[in-house]
This record gives sequence, structure tokens and C-alpha cells, in this order.
Amino acid sequence: MLNKTLVPQSVAREIQAMIRNGTLKAGEKIPSQRGFSQTLGVSRASLREALLTLETLGLLKTEAGRGTFVATAAANGTTSASGHMAPWRYSDSYSVFDVFQTRILLEGEIARLSAGRLTQLQLDRMETATQTMEECWARQDLLSNVEADLAFHGTIVSACSNAMLKALYQTVRDQVTETQRQPIPITDPERMRHSIAEHRRIIAALRNNDAAAARQEMEAHIRNTARCAGLSP
Repeated sequence: MLNKTLVPQSVAREIQAMIRNGTLKAGEKIPSQRGFSQTLGVSRASLREALLTLETLGLLKTEAGRGTFVATAAANGTTSASGHMAPWRYSDSYSVFDVFQTRILLEGEIARLSAGRLTQLQLDRMETATQTMEECWARQDLLSNVEADLAFHGTIVSACSNAMLKALYQTVRDQVTETQRQPIPITDPERMRHSIAEHRRIIAALRNNDAAAARQEMEAHIRNTARCAGLSP
């Protein structure tokens, strides 16, 4: 049985496939959560989380008083560089600006402390994740693109020498994850190419055990992602 974290992810993947293969068409309204959850064989809570994820990625769009619909660009299998970001889910606790600013401080230091500690297997996993990001973006598998991005960053965190920083990262992981999804609907192919190149520069710094460069490259990467979202932290 899938755990509570993986169930919404699995549901989101199934719905994304329905959008891509035309089962759910452009502009079509998503069925009621009660009926749809029964069709998919999952709880309404898992379905809601999956729908929120797909909305953040720009595959769905919620209209007040009307419901949730398949986004036109998503159904056509094209990028939505002129699209709009979904509302920030965590506005009651932290602004998206705050989260990006925290990521720069936290992940920059984590990258610095991870230099010299990553195994060859971990470095190879990061290379594979970056390649997967590139391939999934090319075929517009947005869920897998972001999952590979999360795996890349998570591998660096796993090698950090400071247990408290690792724990702090886990406490804000949901918000961090959302900032990795949030800019996708307005990310053009050129920005994605730059992001992938930034990943490879981070890997190179870590392979060279260059702590200062790892921190600098990570901070630059997160700042550039924030700029893509229209922010300058």
C-alpha cells in the first residue's frame, strides 16, 4: 500500500496522464471530488492534494464559484510561458518571498556543508535527476520534472553534516516544494535550460569538494528561480 505522501503523488500522475491522453480535455470541468475520488479509488483528501499540485503546475485552473477545469495549454501539451501562477497555498503562514529568502540561506549553507561528503553514488544520482528533469520537460511531463528536481535537492540535504539544518529543512519542506512547482506555468524553455545548467554547475562544485563554490552556485540557482517567479530576494 502506498504511504500518505505517495498516494496524492500517484493520483496526480494518473490525472496528468488523463489530461495528456485526452481523457480529460481542454476546458473540461473536473468531476466532483466525491465522484472522482470514488472513480480513482482514493480518499477525497488525497484527491484534493493531487488537484492542488496539478493546479500549481498549471495543468488545472480553479474558477471561483464554477469549479476546477483543465488548462488549455496543458491539454495541448505545450508550455504555458504566458500563463499565470496559482495562488500561493501557504499565505496564511509565510509569503512566497519569505520561503525563497529562507531557501537561499538554508540551502546555500547545506550545499556548503555537503561538499566533500557526497558519495559517488549520490553524485551520480544527482546527474541522473538532472538528466531526467531535462527529458521530462521536453515531453512536458511536469510532475516528473519537478520530482526529479526535488530528488536533486534532497540528495544534497541528505549529505549535510549539520543534523539541525537537515531537520530545519524537513520542517519547511512542503513550502520549499511549492516554490519548486510555483514558477512552472510561467517558465519558458530558455529558463529551464538555464536551471538545468545551474544544477550541473552545483554538481561540478560538489564533485570538486569546493564548499564555497557549492554555496555560491546553489544561492544563484535559487535566486534565479525566484526571479522566474517575479521575485528578487
